[in-house]
Amino acid sequence: MKVFSNLISYLLHPLFIPIGGTIAYFLITPKYTPLEIQSASILPIFILTVIIPIVTFFILKNVGLVNSIFLETATERKYPLYIHASILLLILYKVIPNNYVSELYFYFTGLLGATVACLLLLLFNFKTSLHAVGVSGLLMYLINLSIHFEINLIIAISIFILLTGAVLTARLYLKAHTRIELIIGVFIGLLSQLLTVRFWL
Repeated sequence: MKVFSNLISYLLHPLFIPIGGTIAYFLITPKYTPLEIQSASILPIFILTVIIPIVTFFILKNVGLVNSIFLETATERKYPLYIHASILLLILYKVIPNNYVSELYFYFTGLLGATVACLLLLLFNFKTSLHAVGVSGLLMYLINLSIHFEINLIIAISIFILLTGAVLTARLYLKAHTRIELIIGVFIGLLSQLLTVRFWL
């Protein structure tokens, strides 16, 4: 069980949620999107949300500001969340406008809102589950895309509901979070996408 919990925690790490939603959009959308436009969105988003945070993590670890990729304490989360928020802003202002896609724009707006909410809770020394925020946000985004494009994504949504449950169970089993931290994380993830969907649905 511990091996499974660690595996699911790595595979569905919050780091992969932005690029996951981006790829999901291009796989689902019935709109014709040239390969060049897809590449111009996916590649910079992958570099900004996966490569740069990994490099930044090693820098923060070397200077002693973080100890683990899972950011186990509230104090460790502060700087990575500031950096993540800055990267999301950069994507919203520089990457997406070049190949504007409203569904992606508001997906990243929701991710930014969720990040800000997690930062605000840190002021009260509350360690929200970033895994819960990420996977539930992506789940809500899939539901929104299904409704928006009127496409039956019941299999994908069902799989993500199971994955969300698996992530929550894994984080609880590893004692990485309390139940309330997981519940608040799910609430933030779902609500962040629900609040922005009215602008594009």
